[in-house]
This record gives sequence, structure tokens and C-alpha cells, in this order.
Amino acid sequence: MKKIDDIIVTGHKNPDTDSICSAIAYANLKNAINGGGYVAMRAGDINKETEYVLNRFKVEYPQLVDDVRTRVCDIELKKVEGVSGEISIKEAYLKMKKEEAVTLAVTTDDGYLEGIISIGDIASSDMDVYDNTIVSKANTSFKNIVDTLDGKVVAGDISGHFSSGKVFIGANTPDMMDEYLSEGDLVILGNRFESQYFAIEKGVRCIVLGSSSTVSPIIKRRAEEKGCIIISSPYDTFTIARLIDQSMPVKYFMSAKDLLTFSIDDFTNDVKETMAKNRHRYFPVINENGKYMGQISKRSFLDTGKKKIILVDHNERNQAVNGVEFADILEIIDHHRLGNIETINPVFFRNEPVGCTATIVYKMYNENNVEIEPTIAGLLCSAILSDTLMFRSPTCTDKDREAALRLAEIAGIEVQAHAEEMFKAASDLASKTSEEIFYSDFKKFKAAGVDFGVGQITSMNSSDLESIRPEISKFMDELLSKGGADMLIFMLTNIIDESTTLLFKGARAKEVVQAATNQTSHDGETVFAPGMVSRKKQLIPQILAALQQ
Repeated sequence: MKKIDDIIVTGHKNPDTDSICSAIAYANLKNAINGGGYVAMRAGDINKETEYVLNRFKVEYPQLVDDVRTRVCDIELKKVEGVSGEISIKEAYLKMKKEEAVTLAVTTDDGYLEGIISIGDIASSDMDVYDNTIVSKANTSFKNIVDTLDGKVVAGDISGHFSSGKVFIGANTPDMMDEYLSEGDLVILGNRFESQYFAIEKGVRCIVLGSSSTVSPIIKRRAEEKGCIIISSPYDTFTIARLIDQSMPVKYFMSAKDLLTFSIDDFTNDVKETMAKNRHRYFPVINENGKYMGQISKRSFLDTGKKKIILVDHNERNQAVNGVEFADILEIIDHHRLGNIETINPVFFRNEPVGCTATIVYKMYNENNVEIEPTIAGLLCSAILSDTLMFRSPTCTDKDREAALRLAEIAGIEVQAHAEEMFKAASDLASKTSEEIFYSDFKKFKAAGVDFGVGQITSMNSSDLESIRPEISKFMDELLSKGGADMLIFMLTNIIDESTTLLFKGARAKEVVQAATNQTSHDGETVFAPGMVSRKKQLIPQILAALQQ
């Protein structure tokens, strides 16, 4: 599993065996040299051939990375636990002081966000003028009242709520109180027997006694009979009257509608823009399940840097993982033509005219005197066999062949048998959709103002290739109708015959493909190209030349 500070090593979108295996092997090499901190990831789905290779050598699939822009999950959250909506204003304030927080998230028992309460909300609750029914309107629990007043329960059950009635200070004699006191009220009294007894008989819900006053057994017994709660507080009457408003639950004052929250998967660039338009200082963060995780503020982004990545087997921006322009590219290891990746800082860039990136990675193991384990050797060998079509491709060099044979020896595999099993897995086209086949090895390019994409599927069975052609043609028509490309080309390559049928769609496609292959299309959408197996060396250079003409 990736850690926040890990350096990502990844191949291109729609990764092939070389892209995946070279990323795994190169991350392993960098960890061996630097003691850790590198993780191989993938920028797309794994194809059948690569699945076979990874399963054959018992290697876990790299984690998918769909975008390398920094997300909220990459920054440090302020870990202030959520609070129940039932806690008192006083308790919320004390928690804010302890946590050095200005905002608390109000959550359910199972962690879902209900609202937020800020220090401003608490200040307003204390400064605003309310009538003497506010405590009951807030449906304040008797437990909150006891805790806020540092009180002791003298009589009654405090498991309920003060939900009706008013708060009254019983400063007058009983006959004077009769005019103001009502059933269900909460009354603040001293230690006078007659006032206490009168209040109980009047049907008040709760009596709060100041200055730690006590009651006689008669008062206690009568309160129990009438269901009246008696609380004794160490504070004087003035302080009790001032504090009792602080016993109200935070849910009464919290903001619960139109809450501005962020997800741990949100991109930090988007979050910053939203924050800039809002006056709040802290914002709650929720996870993919909607549960509260913590808080972020504008200051949270001060130390947030870009994600660091190493690109293998490509150096074209439109082939790279989404968000690459927001990442810090450290290295590029590739064997393709020079593309259009731009970097802010100088990078280590190694590009060699060989048939496979894995060949370059193999050389770097040797140059750094790092032993190649059998598993890594198996991955690198598989990548070379895949990219060079078991040495049949014109891109294959003596360096590729030498590397593959040595790696096969380390891995304990027989080259031809292993390659045939790989190609057999890749040729299982019956179980794939047209989209899966089309994107299994697809790359985008741009030249002479033309955006075009070239996909390729290889098989040892010509009938399999012919059977999928109609559906692929239909899929290409649908894809072009959605925009995003001017021209699409798909290579149906027969490994055994070492030939390719080119299926093409789009404006100028027929003209360009005929010029690139020096072959004639008889049906207006295909060209047969004998001897062509390599996209990189045999097709793309000719396409680019045709476009420039």
C-alpha cells in the first residue's frame, strides 16, 4: 500500500506488460539503492497477458493511480474528534480550548456528520438575549444541567430532558411565587423549606439549589413522590442563572444545512478555490463512506508539496497518468521517441534505442551491482518477450535478446514455452468486450495539429483477429462520434505470420494510412501490411511522416 511520501513509479495509460513489469522492477531497484520510499503503481487496467505474467510469478497487482494531483488524503488533517449533538455548550467550549480548535463536528454515534458548531456560534449563544423558555426549547437534558452546574442529584431521575416550561428564580415568598411559577418549570431556590415544598406541590419539573444547599428528608421524599428532580450546585444563584444557558445542547445552535465539506478524495487545487470564497476557518473532511475524518483549513496547505513520480515506458504527456502536469517528475526511463512531457526542474532522463524498457532496467541493475531476484528476472524477461514479440519485432536488438536470455536463466524459465503461454493468454479474445480489446494496448499521439490514437492487439490465430474486426470497427465509429480524436487506427497483428491488418477511421485516415504503409485500401477502412508487427518502429514514424507531408 502506498504511503503519502512514497515516490510513485508508473507506466503509461492502458499499460502493456513492459509498462507494468518495468515499473515494478524499477521501483524494486530504487528501493534497493535508497533503502525504500518507492512504490510501483499502474495508470490503467491490466491486460490478460500481464495478468498471466503477474500470476505466473506470484506478484501482486500494482495499485491503480488514476490521477497524481494532490488530494485531501495527502495532507495532514486536524484530528479533532466529532461530538454528540447532546453535549452542552459548556462542554463544547472546554473541548475547543483543550484541542485548540475553533470548530467542532457534530456526528452520529456511527460517525456520520450531522452539523458543525463554531466558537462564533457559542459566543452568539451566550451574548444573544433569550426569554426564560430557551432552555426547554433546546430540549436540554437534565444530565447536561447537572454537569454544567457541577451539581449533585439529590432526588429524581435525570435520564430525561427539560422539554417544556420556563426557568424561574424563586427569590420571593411562596405566595408571591404562585403568580409566576407553573407546572413543569425549573426553579432556582435557596435552602428555605417552605419555598422548596411549595415548588414541589406546584408541580415543577426540577429544583436547583444554590450554595450546596441540602434538603430535609420530607422534601426529598415528596420530590420522589411527585417526580421532581432536585439538584444541588455549589454556585450562588447569580452564577447558576448565568451558567444554566450553557447546559443547552450544541445541536440547537449548530449549522446543519448546506454544510461545506470536503472528501478525502477531493483535489487540493479545487479545495483551495472553494475555501477562498468562504469565510470559515476550518472545514470538516469526510471519507468515501461519508463518515467524518477530521478538519482542514487554509493553513493545512502550507507544507503540501506535489506528488513525486517516475515515468517508465513513455514520455508523452497524453499517455501519462492524469494530473502529471501537477506532479514533480523526477525521472523518465523509456525506449520510445522523444515526446512532449515538460518538467519544471531538470530530471534524470534515460532513453535508449532498444526494443523494451525492461532491457534498460536490466542494465541499470547491473550498473548498480544489485542482484536480480528470480521473480524480478521473470517479470523483466516477460516484458522483453512481449515487446519484441519473442525477438520477431524489428525493434528487437541484440541487447534485448541477450538480456532476455540471461533473465530467463535467472528466473528458471524456457523462453519459447513461456512466450507461447503469454501470447496464448493475450489471444483469448472471446471473453473480452470490444472496449477492452481496443484499449488493451492503446496510445495517443499528436502531430501536425492532428490528434490520433493507435491501438494494437496481437494473436497467434488469424481467425480470432478476423472475428473481432466488425465489432472493433463499430466501436471506433462510436468513439469518433464522441470527439476527442481526429483519427483512430487499430492494428490486428498476427504473430505467426508477422503481419498486420490496419483498421482505420476518421478524417484523412485512409490517405494517411495508405501513404504510411504504401498499401492500397480496397474497402475504405482496412489495409493489409505484410511484415509489420511494431507500432513504435514500423507504423508511428511513417504516420508522422505522412501527416507532416
